[in-house]
Amino acid sequence: MMQRLTVLTAICATMIVVHIVNLVLGGALLSFGIDPRNVGSAYTIFTAPWLHADFGHLFSNLASFVVLAAICLLNGIRYFLKASFLIISITGALVWSLARDNIHVGASGWIFGLWALVITLAFVDRSWRNIAIGIAVAFFYGGMVLGVLPTDSYISFESHLFGAIAGVGAAVILSRKRGRIGSPETAQLTFWS
Repeated sequence: MMQRLTVLTAICATMIVVHIVNLVLGGALLSFGIDPRNVGSAYTIFTAPWLHADFGHLFSNLASFVVLAAICLLNGIRYFLKASFLIISITGALVWSLARDNIHVGASGWIFGLWALVITLAFVDRSWRNIAIGIAVAFFYGGMVLGVLPTDSYISFESHLFGAIAGVGAAVILSRKRGRIGSPETAQLTFWS
């Protein structure tokens, strides 16, 4: 339990420190956001989730991230890290390939990915725990589905949409690796993993 809390705290602290450094540098780190189809900036797929436009953006992302990451961490640190890597990679690649020509920053793609992953696990990895968690997340965070719509030109709905797609993909990939898709009996055997 303490190790999971340490991982979560370290990620949140890193986001806060990066934001403070960015403020001190006058926003210079925002150049490490995803610049779609700029070949020389493909690496920003992995830097963009750590950057935020302002404190409002950062803290609104942290509030959702803490809850959804903590839920994902119930499956273990390795699971969380694999899921996060898949979500960040897939989301970033899709944003880099298909998004509008703006600089895309923030952890919202990662957050939408965790959200979709937790809900998808209720379908592909059918333990009672995952079903209960999936229902609770769908109930309390159901409004997030509106975030995949292009409602504000300053919000990267592409990151939200592609993050949700990546979360579904990560749930399927990781469940398949564990041999749990379509096997509720197997899922129940590893209920506390």
